Amino acid sequence: MLWFNVVKSLHIVFVASWFAGLFYLPRIFVNLAMVPPESIAERARLLLMGRKLMRFTTILAIPALALGLWLWLGFGVGRGPGNGWLHAKLALVLVVIGYHHGCGVLLRRFEAGENRRSHRWYRWFNEAPVLLLLAIVLLVVVRPF
Repeated sequence: MLWFNVVKSLHIVFVASWFAGLFYLPRIFVNLAMVPPESIAERARLLLMGRKLMRFTTILAIPALALGLWLWLGFGVGRGPGNGWLHAKLALVLVVIGYHHGCGVLLRRFEAGENRRSHRWYRWFNEAPVLLLLAIVLLVVVRPF
């Protein structure tokens, strides 16, 4: 029971840390989309921040996912009948992984000077991880099915 609680606690900490990066990285994209073309130093600084945050966020995602797998496969969380919530949660986790990957693609487009989206689009894009985290937490806590 002790190991289960330790693994679960670490999983929560790494997921929260991963999402902190996913909350802030698109905010950097909003700022990058608003940088005037002549502001080379500002653009370079924001790109550096984006690269570092993307790297750090990716590093945090790895133990979050590994600890989640350990809870599922090692401790049997969500096994048996009446655990449809876990399937829904895992589907949303795949969406989060896709969102994370999408952030990397968008960052590379900014680096290449190929951004075609407005700051308003990035403001909406920035809301997705909040909604995903809310849905995942509700599924885990409420376990509606």
